[in-house]
Amino acid sequence: MQLLIIRHGIAEDKDVFARSGRGDNERPLTAEGQNQLQHVSKGLRRIAEHIDVFAASPLVRASQTAAIIAREYDGMNVETVPALEPQRAPEEFAGWLETRRAAEIVAAVGHEPHLGMLVTWLMSGVEDSHVELEKAGGCLLTIEGTPGPRCATLCWLLTPEMLER
Repeated sequence: MQLLIIRHGIAEDKDVFARSGRGDNERPLTAEGQNQLQHVSKGLRRIAEHIDVFAASPLVRASQTAAIIAREYDGMNVETVPALEPQRAPEEFAGWLETRRAAEIVAAVGHEPHLGMLVTWLMSGVEDSHVELEKAGGCLLTIEGTPGPRCATLCWLLTPEMLER
């Protein structure tokens, strides 16, 4: 299985949005973030021609990111996966991923530093972030066997600028 990890795009400023009285889980992408993702999604499609399963954190900015990318993949369905919320244990995501083992390529949109920790854990078993994904950036992992600690190899890690090219 291959796992395509994508960080959400540029979102509204956290402190400014907090003044609206709405929770951080509702913080949306900016117009700039949406525009950038339209270009990034074309680059992702050139690298990964298809996605079998597409998952996103339930937070608005991740859902919006996934929706923009999904349009590039012929409007495929995006599954909301609570295990991609910040602060969730990596074992929760591994358990969800195990239920999708028949898929060749699984894509997941989430948040930093959670995604960096998840990638580090899948590669090394260390529950700490030693990989940083830029907003609208991504990486591809190859997973051998059962999803869990030390099951993955990093294939590539790309910035949004690289994906846009």
